[in-house]
Amino acid sequence: MTFTIRAASLLDVLARFFPAAGLSLLSLAAGVPASLAQGSLFNAIPVDESKFILVSAPIGNGERSQLNIYEQRSDKRPCYSSGTGSPAVVDPLLSTFDFTGICNRYIDGNGYSLRIGGNDLGTRYRLVVVKTNSDIELLATPTRDRSQQSYVVARSGGTGSGFLKLNFEPGWTLMRRAYGKKALGHIYLYRESPAQ
Repeated sequence: MTFTIRAASLLDVLARFFPAAGLSLLSLAAGVPASLAQGSLFNAIPVDESKFILVSAPIGNGERSQLNIYEQRSDKRPCYSSGTGSPAVVDPLLSTFDFTGICNRYIDGNGYSLRIGGNDLGTRYRLVVVKTNSDIELLATPTRDRSQQSYVVARSGGTGSGFLKLNFEPGWTLMRRAYGKKALGHIYLYRESPAQ
């Protein structure tokens, strides 16, 4: 039991800070090809989506944005507030206090990745926020093989500035990465099968 917990912790650290390298090293050590390990080393378990929000967060002067995911872990105090309308403005309250033990904030590929069914696509796809003339979209775009399909994962429902809520397109949800039965500190933007 102790070995499993330590192995899972090591896997979480490697996957978080060195997603591609950690997976390759672990799969080699286990004698498993990396292509198979991506789909089978980790599994996905459900989360309470009412505790999460996807946010288009401005970078620098706000011309570009990135995906942030906020998780409310405790009822001690709110981690964020969200307005109504399309798009809905989000106030990231967790930026105003020490949110340790109260909130989780996933701000880059170390904290979240794409998964479709049994395939962990974190090293093959990246999640980017793209502003169009009429909307803000969260896209999953291939990083290696540009001929692979891109996916629209979520949209804001209109244009705007600042922190804006992103709403999943049909078929998408959040799941948590797990190693065996141990939940890890990584979130999947998940779909059961590829979008048509």
